[in-house]
Amino acid sequence: MHNKLSKNAYGGVAGKDYVPYISSGSKSGGNFVVLMIGIILAAVFAASTAYSGMKAGLTVAAGIPGSIIGSAFIAAFAKQKGILGKNLVQGMSSGGESVASGIIFVLPAVLLIGAKVSFLEGFAVGIGGVLFGMGVASLVYNYLIVEEHGKLMYPESMAISETLVASEGAGESMKFMGIGFGIGGLITVVTGSFLNLANTVISYVNETFYKWKFEVEVNPLLLGIGFIVGLEVSLMMFAGSILANFGIMPLIGYFIDLGRDGVTVWNNPSVALNAMQVKHIAGSYVKYIGAGMMLSGGLIGAVKLIPVIIASIKETLNAKDSKGGAGSSVASIVLIAGIVVCFLGGFLISGGNVLMAITAAVLSLFLSLLFVIVSGRLTGTIGTSNLPVSGMTIASIVVVTLLFVGMGWKTPENNRTLLLFGTFIVTAIAMAGGYAQSQKVTFIVGGNKNEMDKYFAISGVVGVAVVIGVILLLASKLSMTGDNVQFALPQANLMATLTAGIISGELPWVMIIVGAVMGVVFYLLKLPVMTVAIGFYLPIATTSIILVGALVRVFVEKTSKSVEEKEHKVSNGISLSSGLVAGGSIIGLVGIILQVTGVLKGTGPTGFAASNTMAIIILVVLVIATIIPIVSSKVKNAK
Repeated sequence: MHNKLSKNAYGGVAGKDYVPYISSGSKSGGNFVVLMIGIILAAVFAASTAYSGMKAGLTVAAGIPGSIIGSAFIAAFAKQKGILGKNLVQGMSSGGESVASGIIFVLPAVLLIGAKVSFLEGFAVGIGGVLFGMGVASLVYNYLIVEEHGKLMYPESMAISETLVASEGAGESMKFMGIGFGIGGLITVVTGSFLNLANTVISYVNETFYKWKFEVEVNPLLLGIGFIVGLEVSLMMFAGSILANFGIMPLIGYFIDLGRDGVTVWNNPSVALNAMQVKHIAGSYVKYIGAGMMLSGGLIGAVKLIPVIIASIKETLNAKDSKGGAGSSVASIVLIAGIVVCFLGGFLISGGNVLMAITAAVLSLFLSLLFVIVSGRLTGTIGTSNLPVSGMTIASIVVVTLLFVGMGWKTPENNRTLLLFGTFIVTAIAMAGGYAQSQKVTFIVGGNKNEMDKYFAISGVVGVAVVIGVILLLASKLSMTGDNVQFALPQANLMATLTAGIISGELPWVMIIVGAVMGVVFYLLKLPVMTVAIGFYLPIATTSIILVGALVRVFVEKTSKSVEEKEHKVSNGISLSSGLVAGGSIIGLVGIILQVTGVLKGTGPTGFAASNTMAIIILVVLVIATIIPIVSSKVKNAK
């Protein structure tokens, strides 16, 4: 058996004629051990993604790290299941991550508007989204995976497939992930919620004349994200932060210095306009311009998807079903269950308002249906890492909000219900992308579609439970404002701002419109609007360290002597960065949970340990510790 995919895996043959990597023998890769490994990894990636996504506004796809870690565990505990067992584990890892990538965009907004959500309510809308997203994506499986074989390339699915078949590379990848986990975990323990011995934020703020702020948060998980997403995305995000902190903030600061005594901040009457500090300008003005920018970026993205929506639906309706296609009993049960749970959840979260429960559920199912199909198709084009979940969710939330306003449902409790329906929609969209990606891998390597359906559904249920649990455990930290903010939550903040503002009629429309106009300008300049907007909205401390991670990758690429060496070192760097993200997020999450529950009570660094110099030293140590293992790695069989 060869250890590389055939050329036909990438096209050149009809999907129905494709011969998968495992073309004979049993198609089953599952047993109790495989299931347990998958559940553990689904939980780990769900928790890690929830933490890092709320921290940075970005998520990292779990398919490749899941396939690497899964390969090691399968080799150790279920070797007889081979590549098919590894495939199920990577699918479950992706399932846990996909759930988190969706839920964290909307559900925390419930806390940000001052409302509460129970575990049962969050679990109901999350499970409904998981099942409906999977069910619809499974119905169009034959079209997306089989008939479009070679046309929809599924770049991340092919990378995962290559990782699974190239088993000799798993050991080295695991080594670098372990190194990254160790670096990220150690720095997080020393500087974070555990020991909190040293300052990790390099901060320079000017409050006179030209008001500005520049900060760098020395955070290994953010540096790892920067290495993974690369220079282009990192630069665009950092450009947004530069515009916010060195363009818009000083401009607003100049005008507020001219403000007369007695006039107060529009949403903070305790602060006089001409006494505003940088933090007030950022929270009460710049934030809303960023919200408008993100809104325009999301709506522009949704409008651009209209041709894709139409084409996807047309081709799906015209696609001929086949015996090996989507019509499995598992998929049908999952879809029906998703619809039923959506209506039951609607009644649960609507406070007994039957009309609200039915109309909002029907609209949510319709919007989810449209965008789930688009999500599956776009995954085949650009992969799940680049899936415009934010844009599709923003468009959906705006439509549902208009329904609520039109029906006169304008109380804070109604807003809470609206956001919970939004959680259903975003979970379905995100889950569909992960499902399509995992089923494409299953098709390529020769696994069983129905078996992946079952295992992926289980990972979704596990993921929902973990993510809801994490959000509720961190509720007190997520709702913090001002200098106490620990999680940026850019998407959730946007959802809270838009829905609460539209429903109450108190949205600062001038700033929202200014941001929207800026978004249109960026679009006309052919810039990635949502990327720049998220950078504008995020603290510059976050985008600056992400840029440092991208620059580390540039250094690795520039110091490589050949294309082969560059690819080898970048691959190891991505594995190490995945470890940084996992170590920083898992250890950071455990630390904060211990802090919230009162087990840890740190006083924080003092003296030199609290200085900018200390943070700079830690940054230098982090960068060097990241670079050395990567640049010292050798290409196998190199002369």
